[in-house]
Amino acid sequence: MENFCGYNLEHKTVFGRDTIIVYPKEGTANGKWVLKTEYFGAFPDTEIKLLEKGYHIAHIATKTRWYVHEDNEAKAALAEYMHTELGLSRRCAVVGMSCGGMQGIYFGAVYPEYVSCMYLDAPVVNLLSVVFGLGRTSANKDLDFFKKQFVEDTKMTLADLISYREHPLDYLPKLVRHRIPVILVSGDSDTVVNFEENGLFIKEAYEKAGIPIEVYIKKGGDHHPHGLSDNTPVVDFILKYDK
Repeated sequence: MENFCGYNLEHKTVFGRDTIIVYPKEGTANGKWVLKTEYFGAFPDTEIKLLEKGYHIAHIATKTRWYVHEDNEAKAALAEYMHTELGLSRRCAVVGMSCGGMQGIYFGAVYPEYVSCMYLDAPVVNLLSVVFGLGRTSANKDLDFFKKQFVEDTKMTLADLISYREHPLDYLPKLVRHRIPVILVSGDSDTVVNFEENGLFIKEAYEKAGIPIEVYIKKGGDHHPHGLSDNTPVVDFILKYDK
């Protein structure tokens, strides 16, 4: 097996895709697991802390970070695999950063039976804002790259997106209906995924519905680095709501 921060990492094939599973130390497994939706290995402090608590960590390859329905199906297949093949809980805690946060929203909205709670860090909620810069992110230096990659991967242009009704934003009512607890982290100076045009929608929808949500806004924080200076609140939130 490979090594991931001192833990055993194994590659599997699930749903025809490369899948990564990281195992807790022998004798510590608690039957629970985390789905890292995108960017496996990036800003891993929360995952490492949960491995110490006995969690497994899993990631399944996506066709695009910008989301296609088949990627949601792959995550559902992974959840079944983790349950039936490894004997873990059918429900997982989702860790989603940036586009991974967007993927978490889609997954929780469509497959709530597999999601106990979510840690969303600077999640993409509004594609018009993040991809095409229609708002405060217009100065994002990566905007041209985002546009090109998004159009190539999804076959949608700005004209298509204006009338699109499957933004992550459009899936928030389903999350609210399923009452999936969320801990939300964002920087107040994020030049890539502006909080007021993205994460704020989650905060307002959850607070209005009285659903458990904790929000941490990092003063002066840009898009990177993800996470808090001390991720203990994130870990504690997951331990509390991952039932």
